[in-house]
Amino acid sequence: MNRTARLYALVEELRAAAPRPLTVAALAARFEISTRTVQRDLQALMEAGVPVRTTPGRGGGWSLSPEMTLPPIRFTADEASALTAALAAVGAATPYAGAARTAAQKIAASMTGPASTAARELAARIVTLPTRTDSEIRTAVERALTHNVALRLSYTDAAGRETDRVVEPAGLLTADGRWYLIAWCRTRRAGRGFRLDRITAATPTDERSQPHNLPELLLGSTATDAVRPTALASLTP
Repeated sequence: MNRTARLYALVEELRAAAPRPLTVAALAARFEISTRTVQRDLQALMEAGVPVRTTPGRGGGWSLSPEMTLPPIRFTADEASALTAALAAVGAATPYAGAARTAAQKIAASMTGPASTAARELAARIVTLPTRTDSEIRTAVERALTHNVALRLSYTDAAGRETDRVVEPAGLLTADGRWYLIAWCRTRRAGRGFRLDRITAATPTDERSQPHNLPELLLGSTATDAVRPTALASLTP
């Protein structure tokens, strides 16, 4: 069994036993490998973002948090290639780029057989050019959207004018290779779109953001014909 297949099998072994922890010795015996190899594999899973945890002391061991995981998903070779291409296109300036990278690692660790081979061969044929980005600004936007809090930002418009304002994030828009934050602007008291690469500073506040209807905010902007990606259609009510 190669390492990728073993990592996937290790996750499944922990999932089947959850919430009961398994010792390193038990895992080593199960896969007929050394305890040192098991420790390395568990560390690799942790670094990839898999929610494995250790409980010290008598009766302790390693376990997997069942509420934080998905059931096994079997990808076809075409599906694996599509995911590889999509995740490879996620640049550093893309919102949730960090999460996309860890998701790619988890997908790679879970795949075996033709799907794994197809994904790895395609990954070797995809390159990206680095882009200028401010990770602190991107992270601030992500947190404001995820936790529904108002965002204090400094913004430079197309004419070079810089303004400071507090906005209530409603969603994200992607167009022509650029990302925009769609939000309710408290200063203008209207919906506005802010290009992420023109935001010069951003800080989440302690104030809750009011719920806003993204399509309604888009109606007042130049993105009136914006549509949700077809890949997300099944996720929307």
